[in-house]
Amino acid sequence: MSKEFNVPPVIFPSGGNPNTGPQRRLPTAPFQPPRSSNPGIPFMSFDIGSSPASTSFSTPQFGTIGSGTGGGSANFDDELPLLEELGINTKQIWNKTVSILNPFRVKADLHEDADLSGPFLFLMAFGLFQLLAGKLHFGIILGWVTVASLFLYVVFNMLAGRNGNLDLYRCLSLIGYCMLPIVILSAVALFVPQGGLVIFVMMGIFVIWSTRVCTRLLVELASCGDEHRGLIAYACFLIYMLFSLLVVF
Repeated sequence: MSKEFNVPPVIFPSGGNPNTGPQRRLPTAPFQPPRSSNPGIPFMSFDIGSSPASTSFSTPQFGTIGSGTGGGSANFDDELPLLEELGINTKQIWNKTVSILNPFRVKADLHEDADLSGPFLFLMAFGLFQLLAGKLHFGIILGWVTVASLFLYVVFNMLAGRNGNLDLYRCLSLIGYCMLPIVILSAVALFVPQGGLVIFVMMGIFVIWSTRVCTRLLVELASCGDEHRGLIAYACFLIYMLFSLLVVF
């Protein structure tokens, strides 16, 4: 006994002819992006060969150093030295130092422009000579100079009253520059026996030297100081006597 199966008919796309092979598709043109409607923007076109050269950028021009031509050229001949850019005038410091060395002919006009570069060098030299003597006084020196400047600033302005024009910056500069004789004393004391008569006589000479120079500069640079010269000299004497005791003891 045989069974019959219902097989669905096969329909070919070629119209019923099974021997006909598959039809080949014709090649189509590649995708072409649309052209830019604005001819002034050439980069919107994907056809690189047909776009015009862009004129919005020009070739950079680099000037030679020191030639002085070109907007971006650098001329280092006109640059100031590094110390002068930092506010350190070595010539001015040297002239002030030389004026301190002569206590009888002090040039007060050189000290009208106050600075702290010279005083800082003198204080570091003072601390270095003390270190060679076996005394570590760097912090003490800087602290005492600050307190001494405040002391002299208050005393002078109390004596001068409302007419006093001595500021703290100039006061600190003058005290620092007049420390030069004390620095010389600390250097000479390295070769002199401690505790003898010679070191005490030298201490008195150098203290009077510093006191005379500082008093004269304060009187000439600040107003209303001539009538109180004795009191100003006494305050300066106490300050430099205090620093000389660091050298002796």
